Amino acid sequence: MTSGDNLFGRLLKRAPTAAHELPDPLGAPSTGLHLYLDGAGGVLQMAGPLRHLLAQHPPHGQPLPLSAYLLAHSTLAVEGQPRDWQSQVLDLDFSSHGEQPLHLRGWVQPLGEGWLLQLIDIADLLRERQQSRHREACQALAAQVSERLRTCSLTRLPAVLGEQLQAIAQHWHIPCLAVALLDEQGQGWQIHQAFHRHDAPQLWQDGQRLGTALDSLNGTAPQRFGAHHGLQEHTRVQAIFASANGFAVPYSNDQGVVAWLLCGVYAVDQAAPLLTDRDWLSLAGALAGPLLSRLREQRHQQSMERLESLQTLLGTGWWETSDAGGIALAPSLAATLHLNDARLPVEDWLKQIHPADRDELRSRLHALQRQGEALTLCVRLHHTDAGQSPAWYRIQGQVSGTGEHRRLVGFMLDISDIQNQQQLAAAAHARLDNLIASSPAVIYVQRYEEGALHPAFFSASLQPLLGWTLEECSAAGLIERVHPEDREVYFERSRQLLREGSVRTRYRLRDRRGDYHWLLDEARLLRNDLGLPVEAVGLWLDVTDATLAAEQVRLSEERYRILVEDSPAMICRYRPDLTLTFANRPLATYLECTPEQVPGIDLGGWMSDEQRSAFVQRLTLLTPQQPVSTAEISLQLPGREHAWWVWSDRGVFDESGQLLEIQAVGRDNTEVRRSQQQLTQSAKMATLGEMATGLAHEINQPLNVMRMAIVNVLKRLNNGEVQLDYLIDKLNRIDSQVQRAAKVVDHMRVFGRRSEIEQQLFNPASAIEGTLSLLAEGMRGKGVDLRISATGFEARVCGYVDQLEQVLINLMVNARDALLARRVNDSAFKPWISIYAERDEENVRLWVEDNGGGIDPRLLERIFEPFFTTKPIGVGTGLGLSVSYGIIANMGGHLSVCNSVEGARFCIELPLATDA
Repeated sequence: MTSGDNLFGRLLKRAPTAAHELPDPLGAPSTGLHLYLDGAGGVLQMAGPLRHLLAQHPPHGQPLPLSAYLLAHSTLAVEGQPRDWQSQVLDLDFSSHGEQPLHLRGWVQPLGEGWLLQLIDIADLLRERQQSRHREACQALAAQVSERLRTCSLTRLPAVLGEQLQAIAQHWHIPCLAVALLDEQGQGWQIHQAFHRHDAPQLWQDGQRLGTALDSLNGTAPQRFGAHHGLQEHTRVQAIFASANGFAVPYSNDQGVVAWLLCGVYAVDQAAPLLTDRDWLSLAGALAGPLLSRLREQRHQQSMERLESLQTLLGTGWWETSDAGGIALAPSLAATLHLNDARLPVEDWLKQIHPADRDELRSRLHALQRQGEALTLCVRLHHTDAGQSPAWYRIQGQVSGTGEHRRLVGFMLDISDIQNQQQLAAAAHARLDNLIASSPAVIYVQRYEEGALHPAFFSASLQPLLGWTLEECSAAGLIERVHPEDREVYFERSRQLLREGSVRTRYRLRDRRGDYHWLLDEARLLRNDLGLPVEAVGLWLDVTDATLAAEQVRLSEERYRILVEDSPAMICRYRPDLTLTFANRPLATYLECTPEQVPGIDLGGWMSDEQRSAFVQRLTLLTPQQPVSTAEISLQLPGREHAWWVWSDRGVFDESGQLLEIQAVGRDNTEVRRSQQQLTQSAKMATLGEMATGLAHEINQPLNVMRMAIVNVLKRLNNGEVQLDYLIDKLNRIDSQVQRAAKVVDHMRVFGRRSEIEQQLFNPASAIEGTLSLLAEGMRGKGVDLRISATGFEARVCGYVDQLEQVLINLMVNARDALLARRVNDSAFKPWISIYAERDEENVRLWVEDNGGGIDPRLLERIFEPFFTTKPIGVGTGLGLSVSYGIIANMGGHLSVCNSVEGARFCIELPLATDA
């Protein structure tokens, strides 16, 4: 069958059909494709078996040009007309019904009035040529890879391998490429090195273990993986490629398959259809063969380096004797022994040994040479420096070979560290024995036998402490000496020791005199290599004094706890940020909670901002030299009125003087405070009662003025003489008098109210002004001259402005009564009351002075006592000055009295308010 028939059968999957009979001039050719063309290159007729494969057939009408039957890239080969194509070989690609084009080669010759184009199939020829080129490229690449891997240095081997993997992947367009080798144990495969294109998935990582899945493949040919290959029996291998298309190429040597070249995400039949399995095996061999050889070389070099390093570190090396009576040493050993030559006579070698060990080594060496007795001996090297510690070596030797090949070989091992450690251990053991013998604690050993612990050793401290010997402290005897109340503790100690491996407990043990000692028992269980108990090692420490002292402390703490809990006072501890850490039951009950709920509560949460600021400011003044502070604090508890506590703080400081905690004791002063407030209010109301006559005058005066103005206006109205200016003047006068009366009434209402809970900042001049608004007119109406010099006074104090008014009113009313009483006896007397203010950097002073003749000096000391009065019975209560004194003291000030030249002088001294 011809090549045209082969292509026809390959593309249509059936035998070629017979050519249709064509009229002349083409006839019926049996092979290829014959085309009859006109002078312009149009196809007039077709003949030959390949015409059935063409995608385009000549129409019955206008002929199509030859380019209509060709693929786009073949149109350049048919430019011009058929007469231009003579004596040329034409390679044309025709469109076909199948997936592949028709590759045909032919020539043209004149035929009648047209041209005959005869073509034959050259597809197989082209394929062989392409395969040859790809094979040559593959071989060249394999030679390049092999050469690079063989000639590179061992240090650059990983980098060069990565470069070659990249070159292979880029040449054959492989997204993921890796080399898989057997692991060091030869039990499975692992990725030695991998390459991934930047847009490819990361199928593998260097060092990734693949297991034994690759062992199930046929190791003689490449293996393809993908959905279209249907390898269901290799699902484990397919998982290595993440179920993507893959290609695995083995590399075999005399040991079998030792490497795989893995191509991932790669459909090899489509990507490299012209490469045969032999080409891939050649490429894998060119990569894996040199790689394995270099890796063996690298492992050998590393092994030699490790051996050399080990010999250098251990100070060891081989030795071998010769028939000439000499000895050869390893170079590293000769350097360690400071020998210039590694070959020297045996006697020179023996001179390196300490004289105390030299003769024994010589004897053992002769015994090895003559009788073949194995040589094992520890010797010291001989050093001329007496202060240098000796170097110990272990020398071993044996006979190797027989007859002419008989040799004495061995090695020398530096065991100086071991010998020195043994000597140090012996010295430490001696010190430990001495320490055990002189230790105040009793060190003991209990042997484990059949689930029980039996005493096996006690240090010498047992005799002075308890007076017993080891024989007297058998297992049963020891239990009998344990206090009856502590025997259960001792049994539990043994169970815990066997269960957990260590124990720490206390119990009482009786000595020979019958007295009991509190012992702190600490023990640890020792086990063998199988984890089974061997013995227990522990110590007894006499803690009798400490235990009794601790019991006394516990009893003391219990008494302190009872004292704190049962105390009627409120006791607590809190941190500098006012967070409570402890409170006794009275304080917890007051706060409507349990003592367990108190820790974490913010004590400052029940205070106003001013109260909290003052409280914290007071704590900052505590020092290790003055750690105590007492004050009265106001709290706003939920669901209650304001509570007043008398509070005493005691600061606790660390070594650097930093405040750590505050211990506080307080008592509820709310009832006393309320009584004081009620007393103050009562005194205030009494003062208002005493001022009733004067206040009535203050109100009647404006009423009289208004009544007279109204009478005059009505009289003018009746006479018809009313003028507008006159009416406006009268109405303005009436309005001013209404405002005057309203001001008096308003101030009476404000003055009669209860004072604020918390003190406020105010100017004392405002209290003087309010006092005069209530008393001035009445005083002047009774002929008392008021001398006021406090206008324009600027200062700020902290307290209650209404209470300061109450004090000033009490002082002025008392002065008025004294002045009026004196005028009764002396009609020419001119009474006056003076009020003036002054201030310095710290205080402000208000003076109230009169000319009433003063106070009897005998009464000055009692004038501020409650219920003390010099007025007639039923006239005064005797509380005015006492309450005034308390008001000024509560504001942090002081009320004092003295006699001046003409009368009494009262001084109200108040501290100026600071910025804090």
